[in-house]
Amino acid sequence: MRKDTASRLVIGQAIVIPITGRFYWVRPGDSLYSIAQQAGISYQELARINGISVHQQLRPGLRLYLPPSPKKRAEFNAYVEPFGNTVSASLETSARKAAPYLTYLAPFAFRVNRDGTLVAPPLGNLRAVADAQNAILMMVICNQENGQFSDELGRILLNDETVQNRFLNEIVQTASRLGFRDIHFDFEYLRPQDREAYNRFLRKAKTRFSRESWLMSTALAPKTSATQAGRCAGMRHTITGCMAKLPILLSL
Repeated sequence: MRKDTASRLVIGQAIVIPITGRFYWVRPGDSLYSIAQQAGISYQELARINGISVHQQLRPGLRLYLPPSPKKRAEFNAYVEPFGNTVSASLETSARKAAPYLTYLAPFAFRVNRDGTLVAPPLGNLRAVADAQNAILMMVICNQENGQFSDELGRILLNDETVQNRFLNEIVQTASRLGFRDIHFDFEYLRPQDREAYNRFLRKAKTRFSRESWLMSTALAPKTSATQAGRCAGMRHTITGCMAKLPILLSL
């Protein structure tokens, strides 16, 4: 076949034109605004791309071009749990390898005494590891005693105002000294009757930390109903999750 013949088009021939984005066919009840919301752009931009007026009535069946959706920025966190009194060389090496891909690096975990004072985990060079990759150092605080989550410790921290104020003061002083920029509460197995106290505490903590321009995040155990027992019984996920900048869903 001659080259000029091969490049000719004939009437009725189907051709494929690759595009980025997609086409959308207008349905009854659609508006420029509702379609633009689905596409993640403004209705003015959608009208401009398709060469129509922002005031144009859309008839069902009209084909509109929707540009590619903007990529969502993902955030990644890694808990790092030292065993014993030091950060082992192998654990530090693992943290260094993971750090370029992380948004947060979270040494696990600060424990709380019943008087509101904190006990820090071994940190070693983890701050330097985070700083080298611009990862945010996350201060994980849990309600553990003797290696187990304690509902009684949770009750004291959430309901004794004197202890609670000392607890928050300790967090602020420690985070300022060690360079933490996200305060992360991993409170589990709280009593159902302490649910509202936990939410009040988070509101109070968020107000306090915002003065320091710190983030606040929480760990949430999977939950299928408001009355579910176990590690998440003292949490109301819809409220707790909204107060935290980063709710982290734990695995079972």
